[in-house]
This record gives sequence, C-alpha cells and structure tokens, in this order.
Amino acid sequence: MTDDPLWPRAAAWLSTEAGPADVAIVGVPTHLTSISPTGAQATPVAIRAALSRYSTYSWSHDIDLASIVARDGGDVLNPDGEEGIARVIERTSELAAQSRLLIALGGDNSLTYSVALGVWGGRLPASGLVTLDAHHDLRDGVSNGSPVRRLVEAGLSGRHVVQIGIADFSNSPEYAARARDLGITVVTRDALRRRPMSDVMTEALTIAGAGGGPIHVDLDVDVCDRSEVPGCHASAPGGISADELRMAAFLAGRSPRVASLDIAEIDATADSLDGRTVRLGALCVLEAACGSTLRG
Repeated sequence: MTDDPLWPRAAAWLSTEAGPADVAIVGVPTHLTSISPTGAQATPVAIRAALSRYSTYSWSHDIDLASIVARDGGDVLNPDGEEGIARVIERTSELAAQSRLLIALGGDNSLTYSVALGVWGGRLPASGLVTLDAHHDLRDGVSNGSPVRRLVEAGLSGRHVVQIGIADFSNSPEYAARARDLGITVVTRDALRRRPMSDVMTEALTIAGAGGGPIHVDLDVDVCDRSEVPGCHASAPGGISADELRMAAFLAGRSPRVASLDIAEIDATADSLDGRTVRLGALCVLEAACGSTLRG
C-alpha cells in the first residue's frame, strides 16, 4: 500500500507499550470447543492486519482516533479449556482496569464467557450482557453455543441479558423456552425490520445496566446477512446489515456503562477473497473506539 503521511493508517494507531489507555485491545483466539470446525484462531491477527486498510478519522463525527491512546495487549495463548479460561480472565481483568473500553478479538463465541468474567470480576450479579447474535447461546455443555448459559449459571441475572437479532430457523424451541424462563429480553430479527438499531441498542443498554454494574457487549458477527459475512459459518441469508452491526458497535462504545466488547465467530481462513468479513471486524473496532470518545 502507498505510504501517505497525510493519510495515516489505523494499524499504526495501536501501541504495544504497556500502561493506561482509552481503549485496550486483546486477542482471544478460542476455537477448540466450536460446534463447527473453525479457523477462528487466525482472526485476531487478521483483524489487526485489516486495520491497515482504514484511517483513524471519522468524517461523520469529526473525530480522529489518533487523539486517544489505544493499547494492543497481544493475544492470550491457548485460551480454551480451564487453564486457558483462567489466563483470559487474568489478562482481561488487567487490561480492563487500565482502560475505559476493552475490545476482545475472537475467536469463536466461547470467548464471551471468559472475557466477561474477567472484566466483571466479583460484580457479576449486578452486571449486564447485550448480545448481537442469531443464536441464544444457551446450549448445554461447553462450546461456542453455551457462553450465555454458563454466565447465567455463574451468577448473571437473565433479567440483565438482552439478545438482539435472534433469527428464525436458527434456534430450537427448547432453548427459546430457556431464554423465556430465564427472563432474557429477546429482540428478534423480524422485530428489527420495524425498529431502528439506535432505539434497540438504547433500550438494550438500559435493561442490561439495570443492576448498576458494568455491561459486556458480544458482537457475534453471524448475526449479519451471509452475503456480507461469508467468513461466519453459521450466518444465514436475511441477517442484519453490516451497517447495522457497525452502528451497534459505535453505540456500545459510546455508552459509559459498557466496559467491554467482543467480536466473535469470524473465521479468517474461510473468508471471501476480498476479506469482507474480517474487514467488518476491523471496522467494528474503529466504530467502538470512536463511540468511546463521545462518552459523557
């Protein structure tokens, strides 16, 4: 790519130096318990590389991210299994304590469990969770389909969980009933056709924040339409748009109640030749960081 000193690239925005930051990024390449075979462990590196395609300037908000401190905390090695989960909890706890917003790059969706636990610490009963996902992730067992159930079993109140984008023909009646029984607020893909994402996110953050604790936002990219995210194995035709996901990332970053956010379920090894899925992940990083500059 051409080197233009007047067009700095977002990849150079991340510093690897330790210390306090406005935004901290960490890779959590979970993949071993994925229900479908995945190469999601390659995604954190791929998203960082994709940042080179973008600048740090948001025209819409007249914000240059070069004005804030962004730290790259590297990747957590071998984040799967009990020992891996402990490493993720330790690392995300450290980074969250030194930043206003922590962004975790997955990895499959199992990272939501360990990242949220690390950021929330002992505040889990008061904490909140917002997921943008085609699936409930309430499955039995330990997999990328179970992080929400595991967090609830660990002490998270279902009344502080909001799931946005739940798709038809992507969940079972048993797990839908489980979501209802737990008191989870569900905004289906069909409901989103009649409501703007800005209104839905505002409501979701209010519900998730009702306990007074920090909120974690899970961006499972398979919530998007398959034509826009071919690198997500479980995405289906008719999902939300890439623009809606970007808006959700921005609004999550803007909320002072949101302590952390993850970007999950992108398999960089299965992406299209133009890398559109990984590029969307990189843009979600930038959108969330941009939103964080506007916190009151």
